[in-house]
Order: sequence, then C-alpha cells, then structure tokens
Amino acid sequence: MAGALTVRRAVVTGGAGFVGSHLCDRLREEGAQVVCVDNLLTGSADNVRGLSGDPGFSLEVRDVSEPFDVPGPVDLVLHLASPASPHDYTRHPIETLRAGAHGTANALDLAQRKGARFLLASTSEVYGDPLVHPQTESYWGNVNPVGPRSQYDEAKRFAEALTTAYRTARGVDTVIVRLFNTYGPRMRPTDGRAVPTFITQALAGLPLTVAGDGTQTRSVCYVEDTVSGILAAATARHPGPVNLGNPVELSILGLAHRIRDLCGSASPIVFVERPVDDPGLRRPDIALARAVLGWEPAVDFDKGLAMTIDWFSRLTAAAG
Repeated sequence: MAGALTVRRAVVTGGAGFVGSHLCDRLREEGAQVVCVDNLLTGSADNVRGLSGDPGFSLEVRDVSEPFDVPGPVDLVLHLASPASPHDYTRHPIETLRAGAHGTANALDLAQRKGARFLLASTSEVYGDPLVHPQTESYWGNVNPVGPRSQYDEAKRFAEALTTAYRTARGVDTVIVRLFNTYGPRMRPTDGRAVPTFITQALAGLPLTVAGDGTQTRSVCYVEDTVSGILAAATARHPGPVNLGNPVELSILGLAHRIRDLCGSASPIVFVERPVDDPGLRRPDIALARAVLGWEPAVDFDKGLAMTIDWFSRLTAAAG
C-alpha cells in the first residue's frame, strides 16, 4: 500500500458495517491481512460474505466495548465500531456511548500493545448544527450534549479527545478522520438515512418523506471515495483531524428530486416533521485532505447514485 506506512495486517472494528465492510474489501485487494471485529449489532456478516473462505480475512464476533486482543502482529487498527444512523443510535444509546468510550479505549490499547498506527473514524456530527459554513477542522462545533442526537455526537467527541490523549500522553501513533455523509451499496434500507430511505421509497412507488421543508443541506460522498480517504489518512503520518467528504452541497429536497428522477419514479414528495437538532447545514472544507493526503472525491454524484440505486434494485428483486 502506498504511503509512509506499509500495512501487512490490519484490525477493523465495525468491519461488518456499511463503510467498514468496503474498507475490509479494499485492504484485502491491496494485500493486507484483515481481522474484522464486530458484534453485529448494526453490521451484518452478509456484508463480508465475499471474503468468507479467504485465508487472509477473519471475522471475530465480539463487542469491542469489552477488552479484547488479537494474536500476532498488527500494523494498523481502524476503529469504526459504532451505530452510525439516527435510527440505530436512537435505539441503542448506551451501546453507542460505550462504543465511543470503552470501545475506543480498548482499540487504542490494542494499538499501543502492538505498536500499530491507530485511525479513529469520527464524524461530521462533532460539528453539530454548525454556526460556521463550510465546516473546517478548526471549528469546535455546536452540539447539544443532552439532545436526542447527543449519544452519537458526544461519543465521537469523547473518542477524539481520548485518541488525542493517547497520542500526547502515551505516544500512540494516531490519526482522526471526520467522515461526512457517505452513501453506496450495503446501506440498510431501513437505517433512516436520506439516501436509502428515498431510494427504497422511489423504487416501491411510495411517497418520498422529506423532513421539514427540505431546505436543510447535506454533502454526500460515495463509499469508495470515503474508503480511499480513510486509507490515505491511515498510511500517511498526519494526526488529523481531517475532514473526508464531498464538498458538493445540495438540499434534502433537491436530493429527493434527484433520486426520484434517477429511479424513473412518479412517487410524490410529502413533508414530515423535522427531527429535533437536525443540522441545518453540512458541507466539508476538504482543503486539508487535499494538501496533506492528496485526496478528494473522484466518483461523480449521479454515477454514484446510479450504482447505489442498482444495488438496491437487485436487493429488492432478491427479497421479492
């Protein structure tokens, strides 16, 4: 693998999740052995089914919130384990906080024991409902610590602080990446995020449910681009935090129209109550990622959406 770090063996926590499973695939494609650690609370063994039987890959079903070890040498620990969609972290608030706190500490301890590089997959949700736009890494955020999204937002903010402490106090080689909205194959139809919700509704001919008046904005990045950014950060030496996302910004209503058109659907659009503390704006400033990682998104938005829609179409056909 290119970069300052050669990865021969990696541990991916949350590796059976949406982004994590694509990361496991890419690591194997690039020749690294992979140990996937996931309790399958929101991930699925189906996501890594393509790697089953591969001698360079193993799935360890365990909760990283409990102390764990991996025998043998490890060059890189990538910590992605956490419920990540509003539906998931609303149903599992304690598990989300434990993944961000105990899970991060246990993954950092593993990296320290192995002398491995450690990557924390943080989130744009550390910026909360931002008062600065676009969001730069120097912005401290506007987060409600007791709101309905706090279990995820604050878990990731704590995880960033803990990662920084291990770097400064214990000398662990760490990097923090802040992932903005990511979409693509293997998203769950019912996870509550806009892209899978709109796609499944449009394919079924159901009304597309837009929260609020739909003027709130998002910036969505295709999963293969997100994975490329994660690996660029993992194999470089910059400590971050580094934003990873697509700076193309569009409204939720605009996203619904785009997906409906690409699906060839006649579904009506209906407006539903907007969730409490739903961010009004979201767009990454990726100048740092361009400068220190040489990374920026490469997949055209409509092409990425078309590939995602095709995957959901095949999923629906197989289920039917």
